[in-house]
Amino acid sequence: MGLIEEIRRRAKHVVGPLFGIVAVSYFAYHTVHGDRGVLSLVQMRERVSDAERQLNRLVVEEDHWSARVKLLHPDSIDRDMLDERVRVMLGYARADDVIVLNLNKE
Repeated sequence: MGLIEEIRRRAKHVVGPLFGIVAVSYFAYHTVHGDRGVLSLVQMRERVSDAERQLNRLVVEEDHWSARVKLLHPDSIDRDMLDERVRVMLGYARADDVIVLNLNKE
């Protein structure tokens, strides 16, 4: 009986710290690898950065096309733009035009 009592007495001193180590390990693991952990934060920041770069690229493209459309507006039509669009849409060319074919259409 002395041995069993000694094991129980020592186990009381080990169980508390062991439980604490397990709890701290659990929370530390989920702090790094969890759904809202450090790694998820880094991945989310990368996704936000990629989305912002794509947004900036699309804003520049939108500005480009808005400027071109504005040139075709009936109140402020640009004769060169109109001439260019007529030639493209109808396939017209003058005798002195140099025609460059783009065979790699996107």
